[in-house]
Amino acid sequence: MGNFVSAGKEFGSMNRHTLEENIFKGLMIFSMMIVLGSLSLILLTIFMKGLPAISLKMLLQTPQGGYYIGKEGGILNAIVGSLVLAGAATLLAFVISLPIALYLNLYLKKNSKFAYSIRFLFDVLYGIPAIVYGAFGFSVMVFFHLRASLLAGILTIALLIIPIMARSMDEVLKMIPFELKEASVAIGATRWETATKVILKQALPGITTAILIAFGRGIGDAAAVLFTTGFTDSLPTSLFQPVATLPLAIFFQLATPFPDVQARGYASAFVLTVLILFISLISRILSSRFTRNIVK
Repeated sequence: MGNFVSAGKEFGSMNRHTLEENIFKGLMIFSMMIVLGSLSLILLTIFMKGLPAISLKMLLQTPQGGYYIGKEGGILNAIVGSLVLAGAATLLAFVISLPIALYLNLYLKKNSKFAYSIRFLFDVLYGIPAIVYGAFGFSVMVFFHLRASLLAGILTIALLIIPIMARSMDEVLKMIPFELKEASVAIGATRWETATKVILKQALPGITTAILIAFGRGIGDAAAVLFTTGFTDSLPTSLFQPVATLPLAIFFQLATPFPDVQARGYASAFVLTVLILFISLISRILSSRFTRNIVK
């Protein structure tokens, strides 16, 4: 009788665990379907509404007079402006972020309170909305009596993506085996030599991904540049002149009451989406190529 009761309890426990597992598995599948469905719906909407309005003339011409009320022209100014703005901001952020990540992982102790404080600060900056960075950049411009320009946009976007890049690089460097660092130091290498010849080589796939993720965030952000870059129909020729960006071009075109111009807005969104997808693809290719050099 006792064995029967014990077997019944064990069977009931197994049924409960199986039920719990099935419930959570169902929730995970449901969540995944929501995410994939939302992404598919967004891409389908952009492609269906934007693709018919795409033309070679639109991609290779700057806006002509009355472009935003349906006249001739294109979005070349916004494409070039976005690439220049995001590229320069990413380069500036990289120059600042990489030394910070190396310092946190090579020159500070693993459980250092100072390192913990820096990481916490970057986590806070990571979560600050982009519009706040734009407002900060605008306040600085007003204080120094500066006008909206490419330089102001570069500095604002750099501030926005530095926390993203620095924390991503930091996490990548933390994953490198400690024994590899010890072995490098043991054979007489300095910390700088260890960083440049050993650590960076091992972390190259992750660093490349961090750079491209930051670039993708910079090129697609509208809120941070709304007050700082201004807008112009011309191609960027100076750091101190306003510059057009794709996010703002999309915003201005979709805000008009003209259906033709709204279609151009979706076409601009299509171009921006393709650029982001291309960046993601390049990130995958480079990461897989650089992974061959990693010591496992």
